[in-house]
Amino acid sequence: MKKIIASPNAPKAVGPYSQAVENNGTIYVSGQLPIDASTGKMAEGIEEQTRQSLTNIGHILHEAGYDYADVAKVTVLLDDIGDFAAMNGVYATFFTEQMPARVCYEVAKLPMGAKVEIDAIAVK
Repeated sequence: MKKIIASPNAPKAVGPYSQAVENNGTIYVSGQLPIDASTGKMAEGIEEQTRQSLTNIGHILHEAGYDYADVAKVTVLLDDIGDFAAMNGVYATFFTEQMPARVCYEVAKLPMGAKVEIDAIAVK
């Protein structure tokens, strides 16, 4: 049965979508921009933006009873693939064992001028 997941600690959805949807032990977390829910402001720089996007994912996962260790697949969107190494350095602090599958793309633009947007799929 499909269940909508929303964490008050992550930014509210800015369109007709949910922060996440859980179905039969799998949670699909929508792309998270690097916005701090408490201030509504976007972090500066690729490292801080990556950290904030992954922190937002963590808030949503925890709301549903999941953790980073449950993440099976991640998609990273960068506005500049030249930021890959810096993003990867921060990413490696969130996923330290049994790494999830991942894909990373450079895209033309991201909402609100973000440098990164990250989504995740986690499984119990």
